[in-house]
Amino acid sequence: MCWSLKELIAPEPVQKQPVVAWGSAGSGGKEGAKIPDLSSECRTSSQKNHPEVYEKLGTPQGLWTGGEMANPVPSACCVVLAAVVVVYAQRHSQQDSHIQYERVGADVTMKCGSMDWDAAVTWTANGTDIDESHLNGSYLILKNVDLSQSGQYSCYEGSSWHLKYQTYLRVGTPPKEPVLMCRSNNYPKGFYCSWHLPTPTYIPNSFNISVIHGTKDMVCEKDAIPKNRCHIRYLQLFSTVKYKVTLTVTNALGKNFTTLTFDEFAIVKPDPPESVVAKPVPNNPRRLEVSWQNPSSWPDPESFPLKFFLRYRPLILDQWQHVELSDGTSHTITDAYAGKEYIIQVAAKDNDIGTWSDWSVAVHATPWTEEPKHLTTEAQITETTSASTSSFMAPPTTKICDKGAVVGSGAMAVCWTAGLVVAAYSVLFI
Repeated sequence: MCWSLKELIAPEPVQKQPVVAWGSAGSGGKEGAKIPDLSSECRTSSQKNHPEVYEKLGTPQGLWTGGEMANPVPSACCVVLAAVVVVYAQRHSQQDSHIQYERVGADVTMKCGSMDWDAAVTWTANGTDIDESHLNGSYLILKNVDLSQSGQYSCYEGSSWHLKYQTYLRVGTPPKEPVLMCRSNNYPKGFYCSWHLPTPTYIPNSFNISVIHGTKDMVCEKDAIPKNRCHIRYLQLFSTVKYKVTLTVTNALGKNFTTLTFDEFAIVKPDPPESVVAKPVPNNPRRLEVSWQNPSSWPDPESFPLKFFLRYRPLILDQWQHVELSDGTSHTITDAYAGKEYIIQVAAKDNDIGTWSDWSVAVHATPWTEEPKHLTTEAQITETTSASTSSFMAPPTTKICDKGAVVGSGAMAVCWTAGLVVAAYSVLFI
């Protein structure tokens, strides 16, 4: 029985069997007469030179080893299979596939494998035919390439569409000088260095970093995440010998580097304080209580204490107010505007060396305000009503009538009458 497609892809283990011919020439048709190995030539040209082909097809390499055979059907299958393998191997060997890197703005020339210059060929880019105006004979000419022209380019022979050449074009730029930064946020354990490129190159880059302390090379252990960072452990504290860190970046289009030289103390910079909390102080409309914690990355705050810098402002203003604190992890703001929402941040620094950390995450708080009183009793309602009525009365200092400004007894009578009316009106509302 001939093998099915499934068996060819994932065959079961096959035991070698002797192959014999039925009625082959020179045997007189007797069973058991041996015939030449039909696949020996195929083995020579493909199996020995392309063992991976047999592996991909799932065909045991020892299948065509000769021997005896029980019937002619498997032999025919073997011949057909051998032909398929040879054709696959020949086509596979004719392809030349690789990656080609070119700079933005460059002129690119692609040759169609081993094809002659005057051969009839067809070029495609990402599966789309390229116009013949871009061809010079069988060569593909791309002028002033840009990023959009990155992709897979294929060349086919004439009308047969046999693939003769294939490449993946990647357009990019050589690297510019990298940006390198080194910092100790866990002094005195060590420091780390991180880096990035100021502009993208659009093609893969590799980075190599070296650290030298005096004349001694130090190991920079790269982090898994993020990939552009590595750590160095201090071998000697309070050293006056400078560190020299060199970072080199390389890609297929060029290379660049940068170097930092620094003292141990100059790069000490803690992480921002953590768990910053701000809350109002009861019965104090101008106070806010602020507290925080040392950064968890700072290993020994007892031996290497931190000092802190507090800044705060109401949201309605842009100007910050600042307070520097030599110790402690709390502070009471005493000059806040009553009823105004405040934004508050804290920074940290080693007491003696290094620089200030970045600001902590901002927190918001509003000073205590007295809650409005609500009417709860009938007496309070009556009192409030009386106060409202009395507001219609003239203030004690207000003169109802100026006697000196009135002339004649008639005018005086009118003045007194008006006074009596106002008094009566007031009594009615009381």
